[in-house]
Amino acid sequence: MNWEQLLSLKRQGDTNKRLRKHQDETRLGFEVDYDRIIFSSAFRSLQDKTQVIPLSKTSFVHTRLTHSLEVSVVGRSLGRVVGKQILEKHPHLTTEHGYQFNDFGAIVAAAALAHDIGNPPFGHSGEKAIGEYFKTGSGKRYKEVLTAKQYQDLIDFEGNANGFKILTESREGIQGGLRLSYATLGAFMKYPKESLPKKPTPHIAHKKFGYFQNDKPFFDEVAEEVGLLSHAVEGGVTYSRHPLTFLVEAADDICYTIIDFEDGINLGLIDEEYALEYLIKLVKDTINTAKYNQLVTTADRLSYLRALAINTLIGEAATVFINNEEAILAGAFDVALIDKSKYEAQIDDIIKISIDKIYHSQEVTEKEIAGYEILATLLDRYCVATDNFNRSKSSNYDKLILRAEGEHFDYKNEDLYTRLISISNYVASLTDGNALLKFQKIRGLQL
Repeated sequence: MNWEQLLSLKRQGDTNKRLRKHQDETRLGFEVDYDRIIFSSAFRSLQDKTQVIPLSKTSFVHTRLTHSLEVSVVGRSLGRVVGKQILEKHPHLTTEHGYQFNDFGAIVAAAALAHDIGNPPFGHSGEKAIGEYFKTGSGKRYKEVLTAKQYQDLIDFEGNANGFKILTESREGIQGGLRLSYATLGAFMKYPKESLPKKPTPHIAHKKFGYFQNDKPFFDEVAEEVGLLSHAVEGGVTYSRHPLTFLVEAADDICYTIIDFEDGINLGLIDEEYALEYLIKLVKDTINTAKYNQLVTTADRLSYLRALAINTLIGEAATVFINNEEAILAGAFDVALIDKSKYEAQIDDIIKISIDKIYHSQEVTEKEIAGYEILATLLDRYCVATDNFNRSKSSNYDKLILRAEGEHFDYKNEDLYTRLISISNYVASLTDGNALLKFQKIRGLQL
């Protein structure tokens, strides 16, 4: 892979090549990507999708929106640090093509801003709730009438694939979705493969999948434009990651490691003194002990350690990237940047505590159970009403469901798979509160 191609400014529908040296420096194409994402309705909906505690009413718990903004800020810093060193190693990118180190920051910031845009409501369990409806719930009836890959798309419903659909899907009067630059889309594509074969190798890019079957043609177009390397795996084709995807992933890893941990402390799920000790271990090489000891409140000490930890991990991730640039460009780097960090042990300790004390806490567990029931109910009502419509067997109840909700998904499409993906996409787009409200109305609990 080569940087000139990887940094493509092309957008869907372009007939002429967009050259970096012809860009307006006051409003670069990569910065336009950021603006389009932040003003989109899909991004705004993240304010009512919680990061850790589903349906939490606690003001200081991060939502998907605040998490995405923080990941974007960290990603921008990472991109700039790496971009500066990349341009020093490859000066022709500046002298011949006009690229600046801020371009790298802008691409990573935009992709990071969108990284959770396809995630369903109810935290980490939302994807599983949708998948299990089709795998073990009423939706398993579709298995025999779909291809293996189509069915796998549903039973392993993936927020990253859903995010790609949201960013790129054409709608009536809107071609190409948000029409982001292919460089930003490439950086967003965390898992550049189909749902099958499932985890064909231990490579980090094969952990999940990145697009649904009906989005494959455009995914392939983006991959080809930015020059991702293709690989034949078990009768299918996968791609190497866009190098900047590693920075987007690192920004996310840094934020959820530190910020989720901080939320756990603020919620009282993790003992304050115990938690601060683990953060100090992470920043022991850079902490100013005298300054730290002057801080009076736990909140101030936590804030100081959080900032120091994030800054430390940004520097570490950038160093790992630069040291492995050749392997990354060759598609031979197969783990997350943080996994190569000298702080891996400290990070693992923090994550283990978060899993035990936060993700498996009673409050999270109980509300995730509610999320399963809510999403399964919505999916079932919409799928049954859609099936009956296409069999010309609609009941009065089915007609009411479609009258109320049918404008949001493609229930008239002749293709079953397209209908099911459209319904799943709509359910995934709902906020926590909106999903709960619709569930209550369907159950007759609220008028």
